[in-house]
Amino acid sequence: MKTVLITGAAGFLGSHLCDRFLKEGLRVIGMDNLITGDLKNIEHLYNEQHFEFIHHDVSKFVHIPGELDYILHFASPASPIDYLKIPIQTLKVGSYGTHNLLGLAKSKNARILIASTSEVYGDPKVHPQVESYYGHVNPIGPRGVYDEAKRYMEAATMAYHTYHNVDTRIIRIFNTYGPRMRLNDGRVLPAFIGQALRGEDLTIFGDGSQTRSFCYVDDLIDGIYKLLHANTHDPVNVGNPSEITISQFAEEIIKLTGTNQKVIYKDLPQDDPMQRQPDITRAKELLGWSPKVDRAEGLRITYEYFKSLSAEELRKTEHNKFEGYIKK
Repeated sequence: MKTVLITGAAGFLGSHLCDRFLKEGLRVIGMDNLITGDLKNIEHLYNEQHFEFIHHDVSKFVHIPGELDYILHFASPASPIDYLKIPIQTLKVGSYGTHNLLGLAKSKNARILIASTSEVYGDPKVHPQVESYYGHVNPIGPRGVYDEAKRYMEAATMAYHTYHNVDTRIIRIFNTYGPRMRLNDGRVLPAFIGQALRGEDLTIFGDGSQTRSFCYVDDLIDGIYKLLHANTHDPVNVGNPSEITISQFAEEIIKLTGTNQKVIYKDLPQDDPMQRQPDITRAKELLGWSPKVDRAEGLRITYEYFKSLSAEELRKTEHNKFEGYIKK
């Protein structure tokens, strides 16, 4: 039985990865410091014979006894409300954490896949975004701690591959949604649904003309699994190229939830990207991957998940969307 270490295992994506790799017959070691993760996301795995959880911060030395075949590095704050509150930890997990895990991969002769992001493209001047585009990023802006941490991750990963022959993979993840997202994580989809469920008006930052491309979590997890087993070391975009403006998306949420909320507009945060759409040509050619779940179906499933949350959980998220978010 092969063994995989998944960091950020109690997070949104990490917990779904634990599910997938257990289903594929691997022994899964989940690791998380719980700074943004939630044990509720993996409590259904506690009785699984081949699942183990370690409460640990990967920014500190990581020791895993025995053989290790794969490492998936998904530990990181991943939304503005998180990385603007904890900027130093965000930088550390992208730098020290990545260095520690690459060193572990080297010592174990394990294959490592690191989770990069579409944020490496910044506020792009090329559309849609293709992997050969170097990006347009403000390194000292409020989002720089996240953007540059991820860009460093990619550089460090490629260096370990080039100079130490470590077997590496780099995935650039575009906007993803689905069950186990946090309502208060600051991203537009849970924010809109949370506001609709609480009967609040939907808040758009900027004029709503900025675009996003939303990928359902099951599709993304499948792309990650296929990339891990593909023969490529270069970055690969994984996301859904179906692009929509934020204003259009707000209307979709209002229709989905059957509510009658208004849309209100506030100032656009600094360095917020105006366009997000992945070019997934490389993923199609190298992985044979493309998204299968359309947005209407994915949103329906996600909405049902959020509806199942308790009223207390919904109240906890009230008024804290983009709390502390630095604006122009």
